[in-house]
Amino acid sequence: MTALQTPTPTTTQSLSTRALVQPQKGGRRPEGSRTRRSRLGNVIVAIILSLGGITMVAPLLWMLTTSLKTREAVFFLPPQWIPDPVQWDNYVRVWTAGPLLTGIANSAIVAVSVTLIGGAASALAAYAFAKMRLPGKGALFLSLLAAIMIPFPTLMIPQFQMFARAGLVDTLWPLILPGIFGNIVMVFFLRQYLDTVPDSIIEAAVIDGASHFTIFWRLIFPIIRPAIAAQFILWFMAVWNDYLAPIIYLNSPEVQTLQLVIARFNATYASQTDYPLIMAASCIALVPVLAVFVIFQKQIIESIALTGSKG
Repeated sequence: MTALQTPTPTTTQSLSTRALVQPQKGGRRPEGSRTRRSRLGNVIVAIILSLGGITMVAPLLWMLTTSLKTREAVFFLPPQWIPDPVQWDNYVRVWTAGPLLTGIANSAIVAVSVTLIGGAASALAAYAFAKMRLPGKGALFLSLLAAIMIPFPTLMIPQFQMFARAGLVDTLWPLILPGIFGNIVMVFFLRQYLDTVPDSIIEAAVIDGASHFTIFWRLIFPIIRPAIAAQFILWFMAVWNDYLAPIIYLNSPEVQTLQLVIARFNATYASQTDYPLIMAASCIALVPVLAVFVIFQKQIIESIALTGSKG
């Protein structure tokens, strides 16, 4: 009888076995290492964002707490973040310390009229540049964009002379008239937004006999309403917080805006170290802007989401 011989593994089998057993060099890193690196990156980003948020929120908290302190408590070291005792009387004194209510009314007149009328003009201009067939609209749009590059100080003196000859200095009209014709930045933003709207919608409406104003109001406006709301808030904040134009054109106390009233508060009461009164006036000036943001925050979020999905 012949003995049974066990077959020896071939060279190919031994190489394949080694390949399965030995780890390959230059392969993928273990999942645990990648997870740790990802977590470390998230922690670093969270720390940076937290520091940025603290630097932005801390001055506002300091303003709010200072408005509720006594004069002496403002200079305590270390700073007293929680007022003790709370001085609500500062918000009572601020209404009699200066024409604060008059400043709020004047700022509201300027900001609301400019943003509403100017916003409507900007939206209509953006629709015309984006969807209407007008000769030379491209060159006109580029000229408007070029006007943004002109700094305001170069136009400040000629504009003041123009309003002075018209007898409008020391009135609210120099603050309102330049804005009711539209905002170039808003026109540019809405035009880019309207470029994503299909032309077939407008062509179908034109075939049905709709005018351009009807098309804008019934078709285009509901689409761009979130974008208009976002631009409205940004523009409202800019007009409400404007200080340069009012200080150029307004002199009489009865026509001064809120920013000039607060500046007068600062000049009058800072020398008396009455910083709580100044901070109380600043907190009151911040309320309308916060109210507008709370009312339109849903539209702002929708605008950001739509811009991200379409961009």
